Order: sequence, then structure tokens, then C-alpha cells
Amino acid sequence: MKKIALSSLSLAILGTAGAAHAQSSVTLYGLIDAGITYTSNQGGSHNFQETSGSVNGSRWGLRGSEDLGGGLKAIFTLENGFSITNGKLGQNSLEFGRQAFVGLSSDQYGAVTLGRQYDSVVDYLGPLALTGTGYGGTMAAHPFDNDNLDNSFRINNSVKYQSANFGGLKLGALYGFSNESGGFATNRAYSFGASYNYGPLNFAAGYLQLNNSGTSLNSSGAVTADSTFTAGTQRTYGAGLNYTFGPAVVGLVFTQTHLDNATGIGASASGTSSGLTLTGGSARFTNYEANARYNITPAWSVSGAYTFTDARLDGVSPKYNQVSLQTAYALSKRTDVYLMAVYQHVSDTGNSGITADINGLSRSSTDSQVATTIGLRHRF
Repeated sequence: MKKIALSSLSLAILGTAGAAHAQSSVTLYGLIDAGITYTSNQGGSHNFQETSGSVNGSRWGLRGSEDLGGGLKAIFTLENGFSITNGKLGQNSLEFGRQAFVGLSSDQYGAVTLGRQYDSVVDYLGPLALTGTGYGGTMAAHPFDNDNLDNSFRINNSVKYQSANFGGLKLGALYGFSNESGGFATNRAYSFGASYNYGPLNFAAGYLQLNNSGTSLNSSGAVTADSTFTAGTQRTYGAGLNYTFGPAVVGLVFTQTHLDNATGIGASASGTSSGLTLTGGSARFTNYEANARYNITPAWSVSGAYTFTDARLDGVSPKYNQVSLQTAYALSKRTDVYLMAVYQHVSDTGNSGITADINGLSRSSTDSQVATTIGLRHRF
């Protein structure tokens, strides 16, 4: 009897709430990615390990909207990242480290949001590269994720504008405040980007600039503990295109990152406990990626990418050659199994101590590294 009464009361409350907020919605969503990874060399030894997020970072989130009338909505997203292997929070133990924002969205004019958000290079150029997508995986990131296409960091204290779709054209811009009185430019960020879709052709471009990211000058600024580089200035820009024909998509992506007063590559990027130390000069990474994916059947896909990275740092000019391959088979609309492999080789490193370093893994003791993962993804 008590159980029936409680259920009736709950239904009554839910019915009242539904009537009062008929134009509102909140969605719980998430993705869990777990796998077993073999690495040929991590610090001098091969390794078998259980991994989380080898293709897509494990996460759960809440997404909501309220219809305000006239095509205007209030929107929000709160998204948490975590490791499925041990349950720990990701993104340096932030509760909603992947995304946290609120704003207004107009069908006619676009959206303005405030919070912790992706920059415009990630929003517009990111979907054209394989890393950071379901077809490439986090391990397929360009060396050290130097262009942030794998979302190594987000922008705090940011206000973002994203336009509506104007006949296939979309535009966006972001500004991340330093939040420091008397130091307006100390650890701030700004970014802008655009994409254009014309039938089977997609084109995108973006630009990102960070000031004093990763330094100790302002720990409450736009990019803090999860920064890829410790540098006075970081400028990243790039462009890409892809073309769809039938079940196949082929694409090209170009990015370049310039660093001034660079003193380190963060541990989160290098996969090591200490990262890499730089001498404080300038550095540059130029990435050329060719990628393709093909749906053999609606349930079975194959994909791959080749990236050549020409770098300049600490008086040497390392050249990275990286190949990534993946095949995935969908057991249902929400669950799939996958097999992926990444090979990286670096040359022309001189006496710098730079070695092969696949994203998210401890670096090799040699100039080559291979990693393979068999895994399971479930979406809800």
C-alpha cells in the first residue's frame, strides 16, 4: 500500500512539473570507452594495460533547454569526464571538466554562451581531422596534441558566439578572460573559426591564441593546469576540407602552432609524469594530415590517417611520421567494439632527448612506438 501511494504521489508531482514546464527539457547522456592496450615501448619496456578513452574520452553530462518564445531558448551543458578504469575524475579532477556553460540560443541569430568551453579551432576544424572523433581516437592526436584538435584543454572564463546556419556557412568566436585585475592580458585566450558545407564538400578554418598559458602568472585564467604548453604566447591556426562520396569520406587538414618563450610541454600532453622541458625560446609545429573512412556496411566501418609533423624546438628539427588505423563494428545503435593501432616514428632529434610519444601514453625510449587497442564503447 505504501509503495502504491508513493508511486501515485510521484506521478502527480511529475505531472504538475510537466504541465508547468512543458517547453523545457533536460537530457542525461554519456559515453563509456574501455579497452586493453598493448604498447611496444614505454620507458624502455613493452606494456599491456587497461585504458579508458582510447578513442573517445569517457564522460557523462546534462544538456537542457527552455523555450522562451519567438525562436529564443535558454540552454546549458554540464559535462563530466572520468576514467572508467578507476572512477577518477578527468581534466585534473574538475567536476565538469569537459564542458560547463549556460547561454541563449536564437534560431535566427545563433547562440551566446558563457563558461568553460571548446575553442573555435576545436569546434570548426576539429570534425575534419580523425583525432578527437569516433573514427580516430585520442591516441591519433598530432604529436603532443600541439594544435588541440584532441581537446587536451578547454577555455575557462569564456564567452562564445556561434552563428546560425547561413546556407551552409557557420561562424564563431570565443574570448577567455584572464579574470585578473591589473593583468587583463595575463592568461587570456581568443579564437575564431568558420565552416562551410556545400553538398558533399566541407571546408573549415580556425585560429586560437593563448597568452601565458600553463605559467604561474595567473592560475585563475583562461587555460591553467591542463595546458599543453607552458609558453608566453601560443598561436595555432589551420584549415581543412573533406569530401563525401557514397559510404566514403576523404579529407586533408593543415595546422601550425607557434610558441614564444616556451619552457615546457605539459605532462598531460606527453603522457609522462614530468613532461618535457624547453629552454624558453620559440618553437613551431606544422602538421599535414590525410585521412579517410569507409562504411563497409551500416554497422562496420574502417578509417585511417597519416600525419607528417615538421617541428622546430630547442635547436633541433624533429620530423614525426604517424599512421593510425581503426575498424569498428556496431553491435547496436549504442554499443560497438573496435580495434585500433597507432605507429609513430620521429627522426632528426639530435641530442635533445626527444623520442616517440603517442598521445596519452608514456613515451618510448627510442624513436619509434606502436600501440594497439581492442575496446568497447557504449553510449547512453
